[in-house]
Amino acid sequence: MQSQKIERSIYEVRGQKVLLDSDLALLYGTETKRLKEAVKRNIHRFPSDFLFILTKKEVEILRTQFASSKSGGSRYLPFAFTEQGVAMLASVLHSAKAIQVNISIVRAFVLMRQYSLSHKDLTSKLKSLEKKYNKQFKDIYEAMSYLINKDKVEKKQKSRKRIGFRLTSERAKK
Repeated sequence: MQSQKIERSIYEVRGQKVLLDSDLALLYGTETKRLKEAVKRNIHRFPSDFLFILTKKEVEILRTQFASSKSGGSRYLPFAFTEQGVAMLASVLHSAKAIQVNISIVRAFVLMRQYSLSHKDLTSKLKSLEKKYNKQFKDIYEAMSYLINKDKVEKKQKSRKRIGFRLTSERAKK
């Protein structure tokens, strides 16, 4: 089973990575209707953190993500299975193919989690480097700005019109 094919079927809905019932049915080589029937017969095995039904709005958002048409498809709202829900499907679907597919799906979820964790580490390292070097560049910029402005201020001081008393030679002697 190709891990990439499974990873492309995983979507983020309500802040969770999920697989839709139609994608799972395709992977298992069965009809979506049959997959849903098996789940409904064992619904007590699927609490809300394992399985939830998408809203019409969520379906529309997903439809725009993968550019599918409105024609055809199911009349019912799709089931969204979390990683735990997919694992629970192994206890509901007993075929050898279902077991192999479940193993592949769980591996795909694990790979995605590892990738996201390493991505977070990389992001935090880049942010710390950026902070460090931005501080150094800020200091350099301030020093250059000071030097440029210092010359301007000195020129202004020399070219300004002097005011005050002028000492004459007699007063200077006293």
